[in-house]
Amino acid sequence: MVESGSLENCYGRKAIEGSNPSASAPLSGAPPKIMIKFFKKNKKEPKNLKEILSQFKSLEKNFAKISEELENLKKENKFSIQKVGIVRFNPFSEVGGNQSFSFALLDGNDSGFVITSLYAREGNRVYGKPIKDGQSEYLLSEEEKEAIAKAIFKNNEQGKSKFNTKTTGSGGNGTH
Repeated sequence: MVESGSLENCYGRKAIEGSNPSASAPLSGAPPKIMIKFFKKNKKEPKNLKEILSQFKSLEKNFAKISEELENLKKENKFSIQKVGIVRFNPFSEVGGNQSFSFALLDGNDSGFVITSLYAREGNRVYGKPIKDGQSEYLLSEEEKEAIAKAIFKNNEQGKSKFNTKTTGSGGNGTH
């Protein structure tokens, strides 16, 4: 058992009798060194107008540099996957449930790919098609168009007219 008053936590308060102080808490009354470094100022305060203007110029340069880096990040981000759309469906009447799907992954320029998986009793077929500016050079099924539209327009029905409407059916062999 710990005697009352024999330990102090980092804030200088006495330990409670029978308490179990944490292993990370220092046993002296001084605050941890990490806290001291965090609040310690490395730069001196400006004493006159000339020093204040010098600090403003330094801040202006830093701001310009950060703004340029932000613009570069925005440009690079256009090429990362930003939009996702998925549609589950049942392409064959003899198989129950919506076990097939079309999954669109697009970047900020509406380019990327759509993957379609058709599930049947005999097996599973998977198709991938590239998408550029929301369009594909390959014939798209209605489900693929819907997945792309969901990715681009976030379930907004106005976007469906952007896609080609030529399809030979929904999910039959050879349509993907």
